[in-house]
Amino acid sequence: MKILVTGAAGFIGYHLCEVLIKQGFNVVGLDNINDYYEVTLKYDRLKQLGINRDDATQFLKKCSSPKHHKFSFVRMNLEDREALPKLFESEKFDVVCNLAAQAGVRYSIENPEVYIDSNIVGFLNLLECCRNYVIKHLVYASSSSVYGLNDKIPFSTNDNVDRPISLYAASKKSNELMAYTYSHLYDIPTTGLRFFTVYGPWGRPDMAIFLFTKAITENRPINVFNHGKMERDFTYIDDIVEGVSRILKAPVTDRIPSKDLYKLYNIGNNSAVKLNDFIVSIENSLGKKAEKNMMPMQPGDVVKTWADVGDLIQDYHYRPNTPIKKGVGQFVDWFKEYYNV
Repeated sequence: MKILVTGAAGFIGYHLCEVLIKQGFNVVGLDNINDYYEVTLKYDRLKQLGINRDDATQFLKKCSSPKHHKFSFVRMNLEDREALPKLFESEKFDVVCNLAAQAGVRYSIENPEVYIDSNIVGFLNLLECCRNYVIKHLVYASSSSVYGLNDKIPFSTNDNVDRPISLYAASKKSNELMAYTYSHLYDIPTTGLRFFTVYGPWGRPDMAIFLFTKAITENRPINVFNHGKMERDFTYIDDIVEGVSRILKAPVTDRIPSKDLYKLYNIGNNSAVKLNDFIVSIENSLGKKAEKNMMPMQPGDVVKTWADVGDLIQDYHYRPNTPIKKGVGQFVDWFKEYYNV
């Protein structure tokens, strides 16, 4: 089976490529390597996959990995209406996993146009390619942010999600609606995954665990929003990619014919962790206390997230099993090695 993974130089995309390669699949990674955060980190992820930076900087060049003979990479924008269909035509993918998107809730408030281009236009182009090149299954990243101002906990995919409070969240909700339409019109199996606060080695520099760890090691105070009265369904990266890889191998309709072609799942740790407890785990792993700046709530943020993953457990036997202490410890170990601190 040949799988296209978009966002392959990103945090989740890189880890997913590693797992799929180990499982013996043919994988093509795609990423535009934008400068939303330091591109060196993105190129270093690709280096782990055997892709040379000099090759990866060139747009539309297919780069083969001498490290993994079943992996190749191409730098491309999903918005490119000419290049993307050509890639589908030449590679003849069986399955697509779309993890490419302009990330960041807060960034979307200041830079809305980028989110429309990448998350809406790019996703439409991908759907058109799935339609025209007979893709057997499209798995795509949604987000827990679609739950917006919902106050019913835990969040369920049966909940109404018509109150997004950031354009990022609205763009992800739009992806779900667009996927539903293409499943309905063209019989394309689509599976949307609402990710909940993923963390781990090689994570994004704008993530809380990264910001906290960096500040503490540099003897700087950390900003703790809503005065620390936050809870998140922190989910370790290994648990996430295990779930995604299971879903990629077969749409639920392959095993349960009565299921709809369109499916949505929450994918998280199935529990909420207090932000202050998460910070304590970082402090313990570093052996160093944090100085805290207690801050008010930020625009576009929510107080608590908690995923109901019952459907994913039922349909795919998904079982997240990485304790916060272990996951945080492994992130801190990676951070200290990568940044030589």
